[in-house]
Amino acid sequence: MRRKLAAGNWKMNGTASALTELGNLAYSCKSAKAEVLICPPATLLYRAANVCVDSKVSIGAQDCHNATYGAHTGDLSAEMLHDAGATAVILGHSERRADHDETDETVRAKAKTAIAAGLTAIICVGETLNDREAGKTLDVVRAQLAGSLPDDTSGTTVVVAYEPVWAIGTGKVPTVEQIAEVHNDLRASLVKRFGGETANAIRLLYGGSVKAGNAKEIFAVAHVDGALVGGASLKAADFAPIVAALDASA
Repeated sequence: MRRKLAAGNWKMNGTASALTELGNLAYSCKSAKAEVLICPPATLLYRAANVCVDSKVSIGAQDCHNATYGAHTGDLSAEMLHDAGATAVILGHSERRADHDETDETVRAKAKTAIAAGLTAIICVGETLNDREAGKTLDVVRAQLAGSLPDDTSGTTVVVAYEPVWAIGTGKVPTVEQIAEVHNDLRASLVKRFGGETANAIRLLYGGSVKAGNAKEIFAVAHVDGALVGGASLKAADFAPIVAALDASA
């Protein structure tokens, strides 16, 4: 059985005062069955990990460099993130792909480095609105999946998050049929490449305007093993009900 995962991406939000919300979330999730992960900005990693010691909440990072060390001013290596208390790292988010021109090749290189450092790589894929309207969704997602995942991918090292770009932070959510179509295709693509045993151990998350009000419906879709949540993860009162809905879907 794949363990459900509720992951929160704080993006470029949060200073020290936000750690209070993290403590509230840890308290709210003290009986959670699903894995709960919060990815704050790098400036909060160490302190966030300390807040969550002995709780059900783990801490992740939002990006890493593909080199293990070197002359890369302003960047952070996967080993540094692990040392600060991170257990996972988000890679290939659409905002990184768009704002920093990250390619599938770049994401794959980062994933290899992250895995080598002991981090779980949460690799994001997803189509733009133009892709969706042109009927290219599955082609785009398949290409990103093929190019971004390392050959040694396993269920313990990689999580795949499907995030349609047009649904991130917009309030727009694909229909359950659209989500099901992509997640079914992702699973089939993984089986074709890695074989059934490995493919069926890899968790598939949905991300894009997930809220307490729509979480139950989304989590009922086959092959949706959890969510990668943006804005609704910033407040414990918003994120805890999503975790509860995920627990109820197990």
